[in-house]
Order: sequence, then structure tokens, then C-alpha cells
Amino acid sequence: MDIGFIGLGNMGAHMARRLLEAGHRVVVYDTRQEAIGNLTARGAIAARSPAEVADAAETVMASLPTPDVVLAVATGPSGVIEGKRVRRFVDLSTTGAVMAQRIFELLRARNIVQVDSPVSGGVRGAEKGTLAVMVSGPRADVAAVEPALKAIGTIFVLGERPGLGQTMKLVNNVLSAAAMAATSEAMVTGVKAGLDPRQMLDVINAGTGRNTATEDKFAKAILPGTFDLGFAAALMLKDVKLFLAERQALGVPTGVIEAVAQLFQLTCDECGTGADISAVVLPVEKRAGVAVRAPQKL
Repeated sequence: MDIGFIGLGNMGAHMARRLLEAGHRVVVYDTRQEAIGNLTARGAIAARSPAEVADAAETVMASLPTPDVVLAVATGPSGVIEGKRVRRFVDLSTTGAVMAQRIFELLRARNIVQVDSPVSGGVRGAEKGTLAVMVSGPRADVAAVEPALKAIGTIFVLGERPGLGQTMKLVNNVLSAAAMAATSEAMVTGVKAGLDPRQMLDVINAGTGRNTATEDKFAKAILPGTFDLGFAAALMLKDVKLFLAERQALGVPTGVIEAVAQLFQLTCDECGTGADISAVVLPVEKRAGVAVRAPQKL
């Protein structure tokens, strides 16, 4: 099928590539010409604006960094809303339910259906096509885009109401953020007490404390000191804040997640907005006076 794809960053570039490899005709756009060139070299067709992408395909997908960027790309000048052919806008980004509902209504006024489709699984999942794809939207439109979404991961259809997919994504991401924050504090405490960090991970992963941070992220990026998981701490902070806004509207107490937000805010303040999510351990290390590092096992 003909698919438009907007946003060729760490995640989007891999998803667009997988669509090409699955045999789809893909029209791409990004603000960076180099990113477009990398995909056209693989057979994609370049466009000069989101509107031009939406002139070329009935289904337009987007993988973008923030809710405001998604809103502008979907409904702003030269946006998807101005396309002549587009019928569906599939948002793979994380915007939160409120923004998803807002964009849904704006596009509906132009007979374009938004399908919420945020993804989880990181850069590795995007590369391998093993993402969790959290979908909500009108049943017929979801069915129409399923063949394309299957190229990037496993589909979970959550319902027809706009925003359900976004809420599910935020629930997932705050759990991931909480795991990173809590594991950072626990590991720093253990190292300061004299424990070996690799042995700590071995014990935790054999017991009840294991989580995504202990099973993968710490050994990959923190122990060797590479800090290169490929997802910015600022983006995770954005997701946590979106979750806190939704829980406030729903009247749910979330003291634990508020503490997680504070640590990620501190990370961004001290390490910069471009810091990797794994940098969340650095403010804790700084205050404890130890570093959770260990050479790779041979």
C-alpha cells in the first residue's frame, strides 16, 4: 500500500525502513535532508512538506518528538490536513490523550481519521520490528492500517475512543521511568556500601527485584559508561509530565510518579536536555560520591 511517513529520527527511520522492506511504497519527509536521503537510497520517495506527503498517500504515519510538533505537522500550515489524498493520520508519537482528542477533532472536520498508534520497545525494537503498537481508533480505519503496522511490531487494539492508545503508552512509559529511577538509587546505594555492580545485577535478575533497567539498560549503558540507549531523558520527562496531567484530570494519587518526575527534571537540569535516559543515575551518583561502573565481562 502507499504510505506517507513523517519524522525519520531514531525510531522513525527504522520504522520507515521496515515498511519499505515489507513491500510498501513509502513517501517520506523530515526536516533533515540527510534523514530523507538515507531512506530514498533504500527506495523511498522524498516529499518537501507534510502536505506533499498527504497528497501522495491515503495513510500518513508520523513519529515525532513532542505534542506541539505533532499538532503543527498534522493541522498546521502545509500540514497533513492540507493533503489532497490523505484519509488517515496514524500517530506513532507520544502526545497524551488530550492532544490526541484535539487533533482527532480538527482532522475529522476535514474528513481525515486519526488513528492513535504510539509504540514502545525503543530503538532496538524499531530496528527489529518488535515494537508494541498500541492502537485506538475507528474499527474500519484500524483494520485498514493493520497490514502496515504489522511490519513494525505486535498490534494491541485498545478500543475506538481517541486517546486510549496514548494513555496506554503513558502508563507503560511511567513504569519504565520508575524502574530507571528506582534502580539508579538502589544500585548507587549498593555500590557505596561496597557491593560489585555486576554481581548486584546478577542477584537482582535472579530474584524479585528484576525489571527492564536491571535486565538490560544498566548493563548496556551505565556499567560501561556509554549512556547511549537512544532515548533522551527530556523525552521521558515529557511523557511522565503528560501522565501526571492525565492522572490529575482523573483524580488518581500518584506520589511515586511525582518523585520520578523530580529525578528526571534534575537530570535534565544538570546533564542537559540532550542527555540519554540512562543519565538519570548521574545526579544520584554525584550526591553519593560513587559511580556505578564496571568493565565488560570477557
